[in-house]
Amino acid sequence: MQIFHRSTNTISRVSIFGGVFILAAGLFLTLVFARSSYSTRKGLVLEQPVPFSHDHHTAALGISCLYCHSTVEKSSFAGIPATSTCMNCHSHIWNESPMLEPVRDSFASGRPIEWTRVYDLPDYVYFDHSIHVAKGFGCVTCHGRVDQMPLLYRAETLQMEWCLTCHRDPERFVRPKDEIYNLEWKARDQAALGAQLAAEYDLRSLISCSTCHR
Repeated sequence: MQIFHRSTNTISRVSIFGGVFILAAGLFLTLVFARSSYSTRKGLVLEQPVPFSHDHHTAALGISCLYCHSTVEKSSFAGIPATSTCMNCHSHIWNESPMLEPVRDSFASGRPIEWTRVYDLPDYVYFDHSIHVAKGFGCVTCHGRVDQMPLLYRAETLQMEWCLTCHRDPERFVRPKDEIYNLEWKARDQAALGAQLAAEYDLRSLISCSTCHR
């Protein structure tokens, strides 16, 4: 005696195919979301207490990255300038601007400004600014053309696959150490120069998990 109707076979085949399709579609959508700006925040301008313009301060005024990010060569953290650094200029320039009121309040009270971090790695990722600078990797490699950003945004995804692009083949991105802070610099022949600098700076392909996850 036949317990199930013959159509059950068709239904089961359609269900299996549909399940595989739904699973594949779910995986695809997950990957798309993980790479979207909503997830990575790449290209998004985040609201800040003060609309600071890197474009104005670097390209227009010629202020060096090191003036504000003074610890980038010796610390794992690039450093956010103290309000007193801002007031070196703004106690004389735009010293009554309403836009800079949070800066003056911070300086008077001693409470630091609570900036919204644009480059914020997960706690399980170890990153040291100083070693990257010491090994010949420029600001622009990770931060993009900051000197052309009226408002700062994340230039790269900071996803692990992006980091591994450089860690697998550092010769593609290394530059002379005296060009670290020159955002406009480009090598005439990166392949040849990269090979030369890799030997000079003792660069190696570092893709072990323990390099970044300690």
